[in-house]
Amino acid sequence: MAIGKFLDPLKAVMAFLALVLVKWHGLPKNVVGRRSLAVRQGSLNCNCGTDPPLILGTGASGVNLRGRCAPPHGVRLACMKPGDSEATEPTRTLDPGAALYLVGTPIGNLEDITLRAVRVMKECDLIACEDTRQTQKLLNHYGITTRTISYHEHNEMTRSAELVLELERGARVALVTDAGMPGISDPGFRLISLAIRHHVPVVPIPGASAFLAALVASGLPADSFRFSGFLPAKRGQRLRMLESIQGSPRTQVFYEAPHRVKGAVEDIVQVLGPDRHIVIAREVTKIHEEFLRGRASEVLQTLNVRAEIKGEITLLIGKQEETEQRTMKTSATLRQRLVEIMAEQKVDEKAALKKVAKEIGVSKSEAYRELQRSK
Repeated sequence: MAIGKFLDPLKAVMAFLALVLVKWHGLPKNVVGRRSLAVRQGSLNCNCGTDPPLILGTGASGVNLRGRCAPPHGVRLACMKPGDSEATEPTRTLDPGAALYLVGTPIGNLEDITLRAVRVMKECDLIACEDTRQTQKLLNHYGITTRTISYHEHNEMTRSAELVLELERGARVALVTDAGMPGISDPGFRLISLAIRHHVPVVPIPGASAFLAALVASGLPADSFRFSGFLPAKRGQRLRMLESIQGSPRTQVFYEAPHRVKGAVEDIVQVLGPDRHIVIAREVTKIHEEFLRGRASEVLQTLNVRAEIKGEITLLIGKQEETEQRTMKTSATLRQRLVEIMAEQKVDEKAALKKVAKEIGVSKSEAYRELQRSK
């Protein structure tokens, strides 16, 4: 009995000393208890099954004193679910197979590019550029040394075939333009369609777009819009284009050259009326970025006082308003009544217009202006 009383405190002292030794010298090869913790190739593999092991240890060895496995930061135990670990997925690399990557590039500010776009251009085998000199500035900025080749509107026909041959041999080709997404008012359509016909994977790498940036900042409705590229350079074709959108229920978006934008707004005033809402977005994302918003007549006045207009231009035209719809109906009625009076009373257009103006209660000059706008 006396010996038993003496041994109980002795066991407690020995257990305490064992705990101290484990804390300062780490775990022995066989961890205390029946279960073990093996370290293999930098990762911990626990054979604890579904319940936690009853073990003692130190933080340095990856085991805590609460009886549960505690792997080092970023290491997952085999018995743990993938979601239980803080380990992050390693950086992805391009697939080894051939693919055509359509890479969006900045439209002015070099920071407007995605991390994915930079990685693709670094890891691909070849970059097809609209202008190799322009693209080289971007590549130098991000330390990209991938080989480049020209691909523009003057060699698009032959170069597309050459690039598809490279793709069929297993090359990974990135297609870029001077600014924005390939194929949007820029070269790219021929190569893209040819690659698809030859069953080459085409992978979009989204990036900046001038017309989308201008649209969202314009203040015009963006729930329904139409992008039509550049307005026709010839005035006759431009007038017909504007006439076709006169009653449009959606925002219209165009690109326009700076030396033609004033003439384009003059045509808008003539065809769509001076009260149509328009926006001119100039040099979007660049140092001299500018938005001119207002009625067509107001924007035209602003342009008329400027000696010169420079930069990349996006022209946005608001949808037709209810007041404009009523004006169109009035114009249609005026034209119809004019023709009727000329036929019935056998008078010329000038005399008929005077009678029509009197009927609808407006001056002859106002009726004439309305008639000219409706033509």
